[in-house]
Amino acid sequence: MGTLVPVLLCLTLLLGSTVPQETNNRSYSLTFLYTGLSRPTEGSPKFQATAYLNDLAFFHYHSKRKTAEPLGPWSQVEGMEDWEKESELQKAREEVFMATLNDIMDYYKDRGSHTFQGMFGCELWNNTASGALWKYAYDGQDFIQFNKDLPGWVPLDAAALTTKQKWEAEKVYVQRAKAYLEEECPEMLRRYLEHSRSPLDRQDPPSVLLTSHVVAGENRTLKCLAYGFYPPDMDLRWTLAGEAQKSEPKRDVFPSGDGTYQAWVVVEVPAQGRGPYSCQVEHSSLAEPLTVQWDETQEARG
Repeated sequence: MGTLVPVLLCLTLLLGSTVPQETNNRSYSLTFLYTGLSRPTEGSPKFQATAYLNDLAFFHYHSKRKTAEPLGPWSQVEGMEDWEKESELQKAREEVFMATLNDIMDYYKDRGSHTFQGMFGCELWNNTASGALWKYAYDGQDFIQFNKDLPGWVPLDAAALTTKQKWEAEKVYVQRAKAYLEEECPEMLRRYLEHSRSPLDRQDPPSVLLTSHVVAGENRTLKCLAYGFYPPDMDLRWTLAGEAQKSEPKRDVFPSGDGTYQAWVVVEVPAQGRGPYSCQVEHSSLAEPLTVQWDETQEARG
C-alpha cells in the first residue's frame, strides 16, 4: 500500500507565521476533503480535493485540470497562497491517494466501482486550537482515523489494519501527523484568516415567512421558515402569548444554494385557535430576537 501519511504531511507553510490579533470570539475551521473513484463516470475526475474555511469552499483541485484554483471571493485575493506550488502538492497527494484506493481493492480482491474519501483539518476558538480531525472512509464506511491523543492510527475496517501497520512502521510519521494537527494546521488557518474575515464574518439577517395549513376536522399546522441568513447557526421557536410551544424537533439548517441558509419549525394548534401565535427567531445578525406574529388574515409575513 502506498504511504499516504508522508504526502499529506508535506504541507509546507507557504504563508509565514503572522497571527491575526483577534478572532471575534468565534470558531473557525480549515478542512480538506479528498475523493477518489476507481471507476469515474464519463467526464468526471477520478480524484478531487476541496479545501474549506468554515463551510465555504476556498480552493478546488481535480485530476483533469491538475491545478489548484481559488474559489469565490478568494479568487480575487493576492498573496494568500502560492497556487502553482499548491497544485504540485495536490498532484503528489492524488498519486498516493489513488494508490491507496487500489491497494484496498487488492486486499478485498474486488476491482469494481469503489470510492475512497479522506478528511482532515483543524479548528480555532478565540485564536486557540480547539479541535482537529483526520479520517478516511471506503465506500461510505469508516476506514481508519488518527487519534492524536494516543497518538496513532485506529483501524475501523479489516483492510485498515494493514494500512495502520504500514503507516506506523516509522514512528516519525505518527509524530508528524500529531504535529500537523496540533501545530501546522492551526497556524495555516490563522494565516488564511488574514485574507478571509470579510466572507467568514459577514452577517446576513434572516427573512421570515409564516404559513398555515388546515385539513377539515383536524388541527391547523403553522410553519415558520427563516431564510437568507448567514452564518448558519439559528434558533427558531413558536410561542403562544410569549410562551414557547411544543414544536416538531428542531430541523437541520439547510444551505439555500446561494451562500445563505434556511431553516424552519412547525407546530400544530387547534383549528379554531386564535393565538396570538408568534415565531421567534434568534440569529447573530440580530441585535435582539425577532418576533413575527401569525395573522390568520395574512398567511405570510416577512
